[in-house]
Amino acid sequence: MRALFSFGADVPASRALAEHRRWLVPLGLVLAINLAVLTLVVLPLRQSVQSGASRAQASGQSLREAMADLKDAEATRDGQAQASADLDRFYASVLPADMSTARRMTHLKLSQLARSHDVIFQGGGASTEVLRDSTLERLKVNYALTGDWDDIRQMIYEIETGPDFVVIDNVRLVEGAETNAPLSLTLELSTYYRVSSPNGR
Repeated sequence: MRALFSFGADVPASRALAEHRRWLVPLGLVLAINLAVLTLVVLPLRQSVQSGASRAQASGQSLREAMADLKDAEATRDGQAQASADLDRFYASVLPADMSTARRMTHLKLSQLARSHDVIFQGGGASTEVLRDSTLERLKVNYALTGDWDDIRQMIYEIETGPDFVVIDNVRLVEGAETNAPLSLTLELSTYYRVSSPNGR
């Protein structure tokens, strides 16, 4: 009897397959099933997981951007609310309440200032101006005064630094014709007051 495997002997492949068929067939089936599972299940699942991870990353980025936009919107809203509150407080506590209060603030107080600084009040006038698309009106006043330069300068300084909301629009000084004559001063001022509806209507 000749040995199946001997040194230098060639064994036909068909014989080897025939003898080991009972092992090779199940092994081939298992390999085919593994390949099918890999192709039909694992690879699609892997792609699905990668796609899901990409979508989750994109969603996370979108969420972060949305949160940043929300914070910006809240900051803008809070800023507008604060600005509106500050504006209401300015209207209520700084500006004159109405035209008669504005007239008293300009004429009476400025007349008192002129007297306290030895500046002589010569005359004056006032007019109102409706501000377009606004709840404010402007009271414009002008005064003719005479006095020494130091007294006039001190009075103007007190107007500028006083608590009342008065704007100096223009100052005109004219020297007297004679030596040591008092200066003539034309002072143009404005203040604002709130009306009940835009344009005072």
